[in-house]
Amino acid sequence: MATRGKRHRVVVVGGGFGGLQTVRSLRRAPVEVTLIDRRNFHLFQPLLYQVATGALAPEEIGAPLRVVLGRQRNVRVVMGEVRAFDLDARRVIVDPREENDQDVTFAYDTLIVAGGSRYSYFGHDEWRQFAHEIKSLESATAVRQQIFTAFEAAELEQDPTRREAWLTFVVVGGGPTGVEMAGQIAELARDTSPHSFRSADPRRARILLLEASDRLLPMFPPRLSAKAARALERLGVTPLLHTAVIDLDEHSVSARRPDGETEQIPTRTIVWSAGVVASELASALAEASGAELDRGGRVAVGPELTIHGHPDVITLGDMVCVHDAAGNDVGLPGLASTAMQQGRYAAAAVRARLGGEAIGPFRYVDKGNLATIGRARAVADIKGIQISGMLAWLTWLAVHIFYSSAFRIACSSSPAGRSAS
Repeated sequence: MATRGKRHRVVVVGGGFGGLQTVRSLRRAPVEVTLIDRRNFHLFQPLLYQVATGALAPEEIGAPLRVVLGRQRNVRVVMGEVRAFDLDARRVIVDPREENDQDVTFAYDTLIVAGGSRYSYFGHDEWRQFAHEIKSLESATAVRQQIFTAFEAAELEQDPTRREAWLTFVVVGGGPTGVEMAGQIAELARDTSPHSFRSADPRRARILLLEASDRLLPMFPPRLSAKAARALERLGVTPLLHTAVIDLDEHSVSARRPDGETEQIPTRTIVWSAGVVASELASALAEASGAELDRGGRVAVGPELTIHGHPDVITLGDMVCVHDAAGNDVGLPGLASTAMQQGRYAAAAVRARLGGEAIGPFRYVDKGNLATIGRARAVADIKGIQISGMLAWLTWLAVHIFYSSAFRIACSSSPAGRSAS
């Protein structure tokens, strides 16, 4: 068993926005923190789609957790896969992911789990090999390779029908990631010089955005959804609403159209951004605690983000369904800002318990929604104020510069960050 001294032991699982915010908020607390993540780096996930289209390099949105937390003396970073929770014994069982190595056990006084989420293929996991999701650096770089390979293959293809398939890009899911991805592919195709290729013209590419519901960006007001659709159309994207994927493979997508007919779309590039399901850690916690899971695989927690019967276990981010005192789903959005607020709350709860104080329920502060559609195009809904176009894009740019700058400062301010530069 791995233990660290006699101070209050906090084990944080997950180095995303929620987990990292928790750890950093405990930097002056009299605790010993162990941060466990399956990867040893933090990812600025909102900009993954720009890695997928070559606008950013992977290292621009990722940084080693040991670098980010290099100056925080009360934290230890561990790379490993959490295999199980023993809540009665207050232990986390971790697979170090090294061949022939035995599991490692970490004891805790407070456990904070922030496992995040992944895209759902609606029971068709066999589609995953043909339609990459944009949730990790690995998948984003795979999509980037696929997009640029499609342009090169179209240049060599002699058959017009097969060339059209290479130049057809299908994005599944009309949420923010799907809208941003479709717009970025359209700009990439449109901005490619016609003199760069001799046989294929990337500007003739078809970008199809498939959405099963009646509008894009369903979390935005309908007026902004309509504006986003028009902006995408001006870029050359074709939104296909009321259109659900029923099958796909490496050569095509089969979709059910609004009239009920099935259309087969020849394509070699499919990007998946539809549906969200909680991390497998949610089901592991539910199994260990008896807590309920909702349809999205999220584990039920109370107003203080704790699992019923286990006040020492705080769970946050996309993997939780928060209930109020009456047992009603609070309906929090699955945004980075939500996870960060919950991370700060979790740290405050730890400090309050150390001081023998009570802490009230978690209260979410809605900071609005932003989605970019391309250069100088975006939509924003901020505290009831709806903006679009250049002003919304400048707002999006300011927000991301603020958060990404803070991210870079945190990395460069550590001893490891300076020595690596």
